[in-house]
Amino acid sequence: MDRRVYILAVAAFVVGTVELIIGGTLDLIAADLNVSVSSAGQLITMFSVAFAISAPILFAITTRIERKKLLLITLALFSMGNVLAYLSPDYNVLMLSRIVSAASGSLLVVLCVTIASQIVQTAYRARAIGVIYMGISGSLVLGVPLGLVLSNAYSWRAPFLFIAILTLVVMVCMYFLLAKFPIKPTSIPLWQQLVTLKNRKIFTAQLTSVLFLTGHLTLYAYLTPFFTTTLHLDASWVTIFYFIYGIAAVCGGGLGGWLVDKWGSKKSIMVIITAYLIAMAILPLVTGSIYTFLVVMIIWGGLSWSITPAIQNYLIESSPGSGEIQQTLNNSALHIGIAAGSSIGGIVISQYTVETNAWVGAGIIVITLLIAFYSITRPLKQATGHANMQNHSNVGTEA
Repeated sequence: MDRRVYILAVAAFVVGTVELIIGGTLDLIAADLNVSVSSAGQLITMFSVAFAISAPILFAITTRIERKKLLLITLALFSMGNVLAYLSPDYNVLMLSRIVSAASGSLLVVLCVTIASQIVQTAYRARAIGVIYMGISGSLVLGVPLGLVLSNAYSWRAPFLFIAILTLVVMVCMYFLLAKFPIKPTSIPLWQQLVTLKNRKIFTAQLTSVLFLTGHLTLYAYLTPFFTTTLHLDASWVTIFYFIYGIAAVCGGGLGGWLVDKWGSKKSIMVIITAYLIAMAILPLVTGSIYTFLVVMIIWGGLSWSITPAIQNYLIESSPGSGEIQQTLNNSALHIGIAAGSSIGGIVISQYTVETNAWVGAGIIVITLLIAFYSITRPLKQATGHANMQNHSNVGTEA
Protein backbone atom coordinates (compact mmCIF):
# COMPACT_ATOMS: atom_id res chain seq x y z
CA MET A 1 0.00 0.00 0.00
CA ASP A 2 1.35 3.44 -0.96
CA ARG A 3 2.22 5.37 2.21
CA ARG A 4 0.66 8.52 0.78
CA VAL A 5 -2.75 6.88 1.20
CA TYR A 6 -2.35 7.09 4.97
CA ILE A 7 -1.47 10.78 4.81
CA LEU A 8 -4.67 11.36 2.85
CA ALA A 9 -6.59 9.30 5.41
CA VAL A 10 -5.45 11.69 8.15
CA ALA A 11 -6.90 14.62 6.21
CA ALA A 12 -10.17 12.72 5.78
CA PHE A 13 -10.13 12.09 9.53
CA VAL A 14 -10.24 15.83 10.19
CA VAL A 15 -13.29 16.33 7.95
CA GLY A 16 -15.13 13.40 9.49
CA THR A 17 -14.58 14.87 12.94
CA VAL A 18 -16.38 18.14 12.26
CA GLU A 19 -19.13 16.64 10.14
CA LEU A 20 -20.68 14.29 12.70
CA ILE A 21 -19.51 15.78 15.98
CA ILE A 22 -22.71 17.84 16.15
CA GLY A 23 -24.68 14.62 16.63
CA GLY A 24 -23.20 14.14 20.10
CA THR A 25 -23.80 17.68 21.30
CA LEU A 26 -27.24 18.57 19.92
CA ASP A 27 -28.72 19.00 23.37
CA LEU A 28 -25.94 21.36 24.50
CA ILE A 29 -26.18 23.49 21.36
CA ALA A 30 -29.97 23.62 21.56
CA ALA A 31 -29.89 24.77 25.18
CA ASP A 32 -27.20 27.42 24.62
CA LEU A 33 -28.69 28.91 21.44
CA ASN A 34 -32.31 28.61 22.60
CA VAL A 35 -33.45 26.34 19.76
CA SER A 36 -35.07 22.90 19.76
CA VAL A 37 -33.06 19.69 19.46
CA SER A 38 -34.75 19.13 16.10
CA SER A 39 -33.56 22.57 14.92
CA ALA A 40 -30.06 21.85 16.16
CA GLY A 41 -30.20 18.65 14.12
CA GLN A 42 -30.57 20.79 11.00
CA LEU A 43 -26.93 21.77 11.47
CA ILE A 44 -26.16 18.23 10.33
CA THR A 45 -28.69 18.48 7.51
CA MET A 46 -27.34 21.75 6.11
CA PHE A 47 -23.74 20.55 6.39
CA SER A 48 -24.65 17.49 4.34
CA VAL A 49 -26.67 19.44 1.75
CA ALA A 50 -23.81 21.92 1.27
CA PHE A 51 -21.35 19.02 1.06
CA ALA A 52 -23.44 17.21 -1.56
CA ILE A 53 -23.90 20.28 -3.74
CA SER A 54 -20.32 21.51 -3.45
CA ALA A 55 -18.42 18.28 -4.09
CA PRO A 56 -18.96 17.81 -7.87
CA ILE A 57 -18.95 21.54 -8.63
CA LEU A 58 -15.74 22.36 -6.77
CA PHE A 59 -14.01 19.25 -8.08
CA ALA A 60 -14.92 20.15 -11.67
CA ILE A 61 -13.68 23.76 -11.47
CA THR A 62 -10.41 22.90 -9.73
CA THR A 63 -9.13 20.19 -12.08
CA ARG A 64 -6.28 22.40 -13.31
CA ILE A 65 -4.92 23.15 -9.85
CA GLU A 66 -2.03 21.00 -8.64
CA ARG A 67 -3.38 18.51 -6.11
CA LYS A 68 -1.06 19.21 -3.19
CA LYS A 69 -1.58 22.95 -3.47
CA LEU A 70 -5.33 22.46 -3.67
CA LEU A 71 -5.32 20.22 -0.60
CA LEU A 72 -3.46 22.85 1.42
CA ILE A 73 -5.80 25.64 0.32
CA THR A 74 -8.82 23.51 1.14
CA LEU A 75 -7.48 22.68 4.60
CA ALA A 76 -6.91 26.39 5.28
CA LEU A 77 -10.52 27.21 4.38
CA PHE A 78 -11.74 24.30 6.45
CA SER A 79 -9.84 25.60 9.47
CA MET A 80 -11.35 29.07 9.01
CA GLY A 81 -14.85 27.58 8.94
CA ASN A 82 -14.27 25.94 12.31
CA VAL A 83 -12.86 29.14 13.82
CA LEU A 84 -16.08 30.84 12.71
CA ALA A 85 -18.11 28.12 14.43
CA TYR A 86 -16.12 28.62 17.63
CA LEU A 87 -16.80 32.37 17.58
CA SER A 88 -20.40 32.21 16.33
CA PRO A 89 -22.71 34.40 18.46
CA ASP A 90 -25.97 32.78 17.34
CA TYR A 91 -27.59 29.93 15.44
CA ASN A 92 -27.47 31.66 12.04
CA VAL A 93 -23.72 32.31 12.18
CA LEU A 94 -23.14 28.76 13.34
CA MET A 95 -25.14 27.53 10.35
CA LEU A 96 -23.00 29.69 8.04
CA SER A 97 -19.83 28.24 9.52
CA ARG A 98 -21.16 24.74 8.88
CA ILE A 99 -21.73 25.58 5.22
CA VAL A 100 -18.16 26.92 4.85
CA SER A 101 -16.75 23.81 6.51
CA ALA A 102 -18.93 21.55 4.38
CA ALA A 103 -17.95 23.13 1.06
CA SER A 104 -14.22 22.95 1.79
CA GLY A 105 -14.55 19.54 3.43
CA SER A 106 -16.41 18.11 0.43
CA LEU A 107 -13.53 18.94 -1.90
CA LEU A 108 -11.01 17.62 0.58
CA VAL A 109 -12.69 14.20 0.89
CA VAL A 110 -13.16 13.86 -2.86
CA LEU A 111 -9.50 14.65 -3.45
CA CYS A 112 -8.43 12.12 -0.85
CA VAL A 113 -10.60 9.35 -2.29
CA THR A 114 -9.79 9.93 -5.95
CA ILE A 115 -6.06 10.32 -5.40
CA ALA A 116 -5.89 7.27 -3.14
CA SER A 117 -7.70 5.07 -5.69
CA GLN A 118 -5.34 6.16 -8.46
CA ILE A 119 -1.93 5.94 -6.81
CA VAL A 120 -2.27 2.25 -5.91
CA GLN A 121 -2.42 -0.87 -8.04
CA THR A 122 -5.88 -2.00 -9.15
CA ALA A 123 -5.77 -4.99 -6.81
CA TYR A 124 -5.48 -2.62 -3.84
CA ARG A 125 -7.95 0.02 -5.03
CA ALA A 126 -10.88 -0.99 -2.83
CA ARG A 127 -8.55 -1.36 0.13
CA ALA A 128 -7.12 2.14 -0.46
CA ILE A 129 -10.64 3.60 -0.55
CA GLY A 130 -11.36 1.66 2.63
CA VAL A 131 -8.33 3.24 4.33
CA ILE A 132 -9.64 6.73 3.50
CA TYR A 133 -13.00 5.87 5.00
CA MET A 134 -11.23 4.36 7.99
CA GLY A 135 -9.85 7.87 8.44
CA ILE A 136 -13.35 9.33 8.33
CA SER A 137 -14.82 6.68 10.60
CA GLY A 138 -11.74 6.98 12.81
CA SER A 139 -12.89 10.47 13.62
CA LEU A 140 -15.76 8.80 15.45
CA VAL A 141 -13.30 7.05 17.74
CA LEU A 142 -11.50 10.21 18.84
CA GLY A 143 -13.60 13.03 17.40
CA VAL A 144 -17.07 12.45 18.80
CA PRO A 145 -16.02 11.15 22.25
CA LEU A 146 -13.37 13.87 22.60
CA GLY A 147 -15.91 16.42 21.43
CA LEU A 148 -18.29 15.24 24.13
CA VAL A 149 -15.56 15.44 26.76
CA LEU A 150 -14.56 18.97 25.69
CA SER A 151 -18.19 20.06 25.43
CA ASN A 152 -19.08 18.74 28.86
CA ALA A 153 -15.93 20.20 30.44
CA TYR A 154 -16.01 23.59 28.72
CA SER A 155 -18.70 24.23 26.12
CA TRP A 156 -19.93 22.91 22.79
CA ARG A 157 -17.65 25.49 21.11
CA ALA A 158 -14.43 23.88 22.36
CA PRO A 159 -14.41 21.00 19.83
CA PHE A 160 -14.48 23.46 16.92
CA LEU A 161 -11.38 25.24 18.20
CA PHE A 162 -9.69 21.87 18.63
CA ILE A 163 -10.55 20.89 15.05
CA ALA A 164 -9.25 24.21 13.70
CA ILE A 165 -5.91 23.66 15.44
CA LEU A 166 -5.76 20.01 14.33
CA THR A 167 -6.38 21.10 10.74
CA LEU A 168 -3.38 23.42 10.87
CA VAL A 169 -1.23 20.56 12.16
CA VAL A 170 -2.39 18.38 9.25
CA MET A 171 -1.52 21.18 6.82
CA VAL A 172 2.05 21.30 8.11
CA CYS A 173 2.40 17.53 7.87
CA MET A 174 1.06 17.43 4.32
CA TYR A 175 3.32 20.28 3.26
CA PHE A 176 6.45 18.39 4.29
CA LEU A 177 5.42 14.78 3.70
CA LEU A 178 3.24 14.87 0.59
CA ALA A 179 4.85 15.24 -2.83
CA LYS A 180 3.28 17.21 -5.65
CA PHE A 181 0.88 15.38 -7.94
CA PRO A 182 1.24 16.15 -11.66
CA ILE A 183 -2.29 16.36 -13.03
CA LYS A 184 -3.98 15.59 -16.30
CA PRO A 185 -7.10 17.77 -16.51
CA THR A 186 -10.19 15.88 -17.56
CA SER A 187 -10.87 16.03 -21.28
CA ILE A 188 -14.57 15.28 -20.81
CA PRO A 189 -16.93 18.08 -19.71
CA LEU A 190 -18.72 17.57 -16.44
CA TRP A 191 -22.14 17.57 -18.09
CA GLN A 192 -21.06 14.75 -20.37
CA GLN A 193 -19.76 12.70 -17.46
CA LEU A 194 -23.10 13.18 -15.71
CA VAL A 195 -24.80 11.48 -18.65
CA THR A 196 -23.94 8.16 -16.99
CA LEU A 197 -26.62 8.84 -14.37
CA LYS A 198 -29.22 8.27 -17.08
CA ASN A 199 -28.20 4.65 -16.95
CA ARG A 200 -30.34 2.71 -14.49
CA LYS A 201 -27.46 0.57 -13.21
CA ILE A 202 -25.37 3.59 -12.24
CA PHE A 203 -28.25 5.70 -10.96
CA THR A 204 -29.58 2.97 -8.69
CA ALA A 205 -26.05 2.30 -7.40
CA GLN A 206 -25.80 5.94 -6.36
CA LEU A 207 -29.33 5.77 -4.96
CA THR A 208 -28.24 2.80 -2.85
CA SER A 209 -25.70 5.05 -1.10
CA VAL A 210 -28.31 7.78 -0.59
CA LEU A 211 -30.84 5.43 0.98
CA PHE A 212 -28.32 3.51 3.09
CA LEU A 213 -27.06 6.69 4.75
CA THR A 214 -30.63 7.98 5.06
CA GLY A 215 -31.58 4.90 7.05
CA HIS A 216 -28.43 5.04 9.14
CA LEU A 217 -28.66 8.75 10.06
CA THR A 218 -32.33 8.45 10.94
CA LEU A 219 -31.06 6.88 14.14
CA TYR A 220 -27.38 7.84 14.33
CA ALA A 221 -28.01 11.60 14.25
CA TYR A 222 -30.07 11.15 17.42
CA LEU A 223 -28.01 8.43 19.06
CA THR A 224 -27.35 10.49 22.21
CA PRO A 225 -31.05 10.77 23.13
CA PHE A 226 -31.42 7.09 22.18
CA PHE A 227 -28.70 6.19 24.71
CA THR A 228 -30.09 8.39 27.46
CA THR A 229 -33.73 7.40 26.92
CA THR A 230 -33.53 3.65 26.35
CA LEU A 231 -30.37 2.77 28.31
CA HIS A 232 -30.49 5.66 30.82
CA LEU A 233 -26.79 6.45 30.32
CA ASP A 234 -25.19 9.55 31.81
CA ALA A 235 -22.76 11.81 29.89
CA SER A 236 -19.69 9.74 30.77
CA TRP A 237 -21.22 6.48 29.59
CA VAL A 238 -22.53 8.11 26.40
CA THR A 239 -18.95 9.11 25.61
CA ILE A 240 -17.74 5.56 26.22
CA PHE A 241 -20.45 4.12 23.97
CA TYR A 242 -19.52 6.54 21.19
CA PHE A 243 -15.91 5.46 21.59
CA ILE A 244 -16.87 1.79 21.22
CA TYR A 245 -19.05 2.61 18.24
CA GLY A 246 -16.15 4.50 16.66
CA ILE A 247 -13.76 1.56 17.00
CA ALA A 248 -16.34 -0.62 15.27
CA ALA A 249 -16.76 1.95 12.51
CA VAL A 250 -13.01 2.13 11.86
CA CYS A 251 -12.78 -1.65 11.64
CA GLY A 252 -15.83 -1.63 9.37
CA GLY A 253 -14.21 0.69 6.83
CA GLY A 254 -11.22 -1.64 6.54
CA LEU A 255 -13.46 -4.70 6.52
CA GLY A 256 -15.48 -3.33 3.60
CA GLY A 257 -12.37 -2.88 1.46
CA TRP A 258 -11.06 -6.31 2.42
CA LEU A 259 -14.37 -8.01 1.59
CA VAL A 260 -14.44 -6.40 -1.86
CA ASP A 261 -10.91 -7.58 -2.62
CA LYS A 262 -11.89 -11.11 -1.54
CA TRP A 263 -15.54 -11.48 -2.62
CA GLY A 264 -16.01 -8.80 -5.24
CA SER A 265 -18.24 -5.72 -5.09
CA LYS A 266 -21.63 -7.27 -5.81
CA LYS A 267 -21.59 -10.02 -3.20
CA SER A 268 -20.09 -7.65 -0.62
CA ILE A 269 -22.84 -5.05 -1.15
CA MET A 270 -25.67 -7.53 -0.69
CA VAL A 271 -24.14 -9.23 2.35
CA ILE A 272 -23.30 -5.94 4.08
CA ILE A 273 -26.74 -4.38 3.57
CA THR A 274 -28.55 -7.54 4.69
CA ALA A 275 -26.47 -7.92 7.84
CA TYR A 276 -26.83 -4.19 8.60
CA LEU A 277 -30.61 -4.42 8.26
CA ILE A 278 -30.78 -7.27 10.76
CA ALA A 279 -28.58 -5.43 13.26
CA MET A 280 -30.56 -2.18 13.05
CA ALA A 281 -33.90 -3.94 13.40
CA ILE A 282 -32.68 -5.73 16.52
CA LEU A 283 -31.24 -2.65 18.28
CA PRO A 284 -34.48 -1.43 19.96
CA LEU A 285 -35.24 -4.97 21.10
CA VAL A 286 -32.03 -5.53 23.07
CA THR A 287 -31.92 -2.38 25.20
CA GLY A 288 -32.93 -4.44 28.21
CA SER A 289 -29.43 -5.95 28.34
CA ILE A 290 -26.55 -3.54 28.06
CA TYR A 291 -24.13 -6.33 27.09
CA THR A 292 -26.32 -7.68 24.31
CA PHE A 293 -26.92 -4.13 23.13
CA LEU A 294 -23.18 -3.49 22.94
CA VAL A 295 -22.64 -6.55 20.74
CA VAL A 296 -25.41 -5.55 18.34
CA MET A 297 -24.26 -1.91 18.33
CA ILE A 298 -20.70 -2.95 17.45
CA ILE A 299 -21.98 -4.98 14.49
CA TRP A 300 -24.30 -2.14 13.44
CA GLY A 301 -21.53 0.46 13.69
CA GLY A 302 -19.00 -1.62 11.79
CA LEU A 303 -21.36 -2.41 8.94
CA SER A 304 -22.42 1.23 8.62
CA TRP A 305 -18.97 2.09 7.23
CA SER A 306 -18.33 -1.16 5.35
CA ILE A 307 -20.67 -0.35 2.48
CA THR A 308 -18.86 2.68 1.02
CA PRO A 309 -15.68 0.97 -0.31
CA ALA A 310 -17.91 -1.70 -1.88
CA ILE A 311 -20.19 0.82 -3.60
CA GLN A 312 -17.35 3.01 -4.84
CA ASN A 313 -15.43 0.06 -6.27
CA TYR A 314 -18.65 -1.20 -7.87
CA LEU A 315 -19.15 2.19 -9.54
CA ILE A 316 -15.60 2.18 -10.91
CA GLU A 317 -16.14 -1.32 -12.33
CA SER A 318 -19.54 -0.44 -13.78
CA SER A 319 -18.52 2.85 -15.37
CA PRO A 320 -14.73 2.86 -15.84
CA GLY A 321 -14.84 5.77 -18.28
CA SER A 322 -16.24 8.05 -15.59
CA GLY A 323 -14.84 6.40 -12.48
CA GLU A 324 -13.53 9.64 -11.02
CA ILE A 325 -16.75 11.58 -11.40
CA GLN A 326 -18.71 8.60 -10.05
CA GLN A 327 -16.59 8.70 -6.89
CA THR A 328 -17.27 12.42 -6.61
CA LEU A 329 -21.00 11.95 -7.14
CA ASN A 330 -21.02 9.09 -4.64
CA ASN A 331 -19.62 11.36 -1.96
CA SER A 332 -22.45 13.76 -2.77
CA ALA A 333 -24.90 10.86 -2.59
CA LEU A 334 -23.61 9.94 0.87
CA HIS A 335 -24.24 13.42 2.16
CA ILE A 336 -27.66 13.68 0.56
CA GLY A 337 -28.41 10.58 2.59
CA ILE A 338 -27.00 12.14 5.75
CA ALA A 339 -29.12 15.25 5.19
CA ALA A 340 -32.25 13.22 4.48
CA GLY A 341 -31.68 10.89 7.42
CA SER A 342 -31.08 13.65 9.95
CA SER A 343 -34.20 15.48 8.71
CA ILE A 344 -36.38 12.38 8.82
CA GLY A 345 -34.97 11.49 12.22
CA GLY A 346 -35.81 14.98 13.48
CA ILE A 347 -39.42 14.61 12.35
CA VAL A 348 -39.75 11.15 13.88
CA ILE A 349 -38.24 12.09 17.25
CA SER A 350 -40.45 15.17 17.48
CA GLN A 351 -43.63 13.17 16.81
CA TYR A 352 -42.87 9.79 18.39
CA THR A 353 -40.30 8.18 20.68
CA VAL A 354 -36.62 7.87 19.77
CA GLU A 355 -36.99 4.08 19.52
CA THR A 356 -39.18 4.71 16.48
CA ASN A 357 -36.16 6.22 14.72
CA ALA A 358 -34.56 2.77 14.59
CA TRP A 359 -37.68 1.17 13.09
CA VAL A 360 -38.07 3.89 10.46
CA GLY A 361 -34.38 3.62 9.60
CA ALA A 362 -34.66 -0.16 9.22
CA GLY A 363 -37.61 0.30 6.89
CA ILE A 364 -35.51 2.55 4.68
CA ILE A 365 -32.75 -0.08 4.63
CA VAL A 366 -35.26 -2.65 3.30
CA ILE A 367 -35.83 -0.35 0.32
CA THR A 368 -32.07 0.08 0.02
CA LEU A 369 -31.57 -3.67 -0.27
CA LEU A 370 -34.13 -3.89 -3.09
CA ILE A 371 -32.55 -0.99 -4.98
CA ALA A 372 -29.08 -2.53 -4.63
CA PHE A 373 -30.34 -5.86 -5.96
CA TYR A 374 -31.91 -4.10 -8.94
CA SER A 375 -28.65 -2.32 -9.77
CA ILE A 376 -26.50 -5.42 -9.43
CA THR A 377 -28.76 -7.49 -11.70
CA ARG A 378 -28.61 -4.95 -14.55
CA PRO A 379 -26.29 -5.96 -17.41
CA LEU A 380 -22.83 -4.42 -17.15
CA LYS A 381 -22.93 -3.32 -20.77
CA GLN A 382 -25.69 -0.84 -19.93
CA ALA A 383 -23.45 1.03 -17.50
CA THR A 384 -20.86 2.22 -19.98
CA GLY A 385 -22.78 5.39 -20.65
CA HIS A 386 -22.10 7.67 -23.57
CA ALA A 387 -20.07 6.00 -26.30
CA ASN A 388 -17.66 8.88 -26.46
CA MET A 389 -16.82 8.40 -22.80
CA GLN A 390 -15.41 4.95 -23.41
CA ASN A 391 -12.61 6.50 -25.43
CA HIS A 392 -11.41 8.36 -22.34
CA SER A 393 -11.21 5.63 -19.72
CA ASN A 394 -8.34 7.32 -17.93
CA VAL A 395 -9.71 10.83 -17.56
CA GLY A 396 -8.76 13.05 -14.68
CA THR A 397 -6.03 10.79 -13.26
CA GLU A 398 -3.27 11.95 -11.01
CA ALA A 399 0.15 10.41 -10.87
